[in-house]
Amino acid sequence: MPAVTVENPLTLPRVAASADAVARPVLAVTTAPSGFEGEGFPVRRAFAGINYKYLDPFIMMDQMGEVEYAPGEPKGTPWHPHRGFETVTYIIDGTFVHQDSNGGGGTITNGDTQWMTAGSGLLHIEAPPEALVMSGGLFHGLQLWVNLPAADKMKDPRYQDIRGGQVKLLTTADGGALLRVIAGELDGHDGPGITHTPITMVHATVRPGAELTLPWREEFNGLAYVLAGRGTVGTDRRPVHMGQTAVFGAGSSLTVRADETQDSNTPDLEVVLLGGRPIREPMAHYGPFVMNTRDELQQAFDDFQAGRLGVIPGERIPHT
Repeated sequence: MPAVTVENPLTLPRVAASADAVARPVLAVTTAPSGFEGEGFPVRRAFAGINYKYLDPFIMMDQMGEVEYAPGEPKGTPWHPHRGFETVTYIIDGTFVHQDSNGGGGTITNGDTQWMTAGSGLLHIEAPPEALVMSGGLFHGLQLWVNLPAADKMKDPRYQDIRGGQVKLLTTADGGALLRVIAGELDGHDGPGITHTPITMVHATVRPGAELTLPWREEFNGLAYVLAGRGTVGTDRRPVHMGQTAVFGAGSSLTVRADETQDSNTPDLEVVLLGGRPIREPMAHYGPFVMNTRDELQQAFDDFQAGRLGVIPGERIPHT
């Protein structure tokens, strides 16, 4: 880590909050519990224990790995349905292959992102390629779920394959942080991801002792998840470390600082910064379906069981 970098950040456009920006306070720092997903790959549940009013429009986020697989160990997910939201899969190290019941999918690796708008629904599978299963190797990434407003929940499914080289690279005034804007806008600079729900998603690498204070849209919420390393958040320098999420309050800037000394296996502080405009609609969420009402949730289950979300390629009967 990281997969996408530059030798000299000072060659990049620089961003900074204005002198009159209002610093966002840190409301809470939570620690992600560990678990397993799919066929048994390790994850950290980044948003566990956080009140949804501070997450909206984000639903959940898993840090997948970081894990060094032995030959034969790499794992993925079985076929599963989605409806009513978007999945964002960001691969930092390793390779994942996606396929869906509409014939979509692709391969993402080393800094790539797949943005899947499930919309009205589909069946989906994620798995390491056969070569990686045979050889083993490093695997590390994120999967983020972004809610869709009621008006967009039944839109046709859509894919965006965002290559690592397409992300917008920025830095801070002193070059102490590398910012990868995956989606949304930061200080007038746009990332490649196209979103139904207005959000900003940034992967920042902060050198030891460096600090970044970024302008942040006041109508957005603010979250910072630590992928690796140690540092502080907020102007009062509240400590954070790998596997923790900071929830920011209202304001127009947010601050993250890397500790002077990092762990031996983590040279920098790696953090994902998220902000979005809250949808503020009722949410009915169970498993792979995110709707507005319980009736809509039941309809999603009925449609899945009836095969109306698609069938697994090669099968002629609905997948139940």
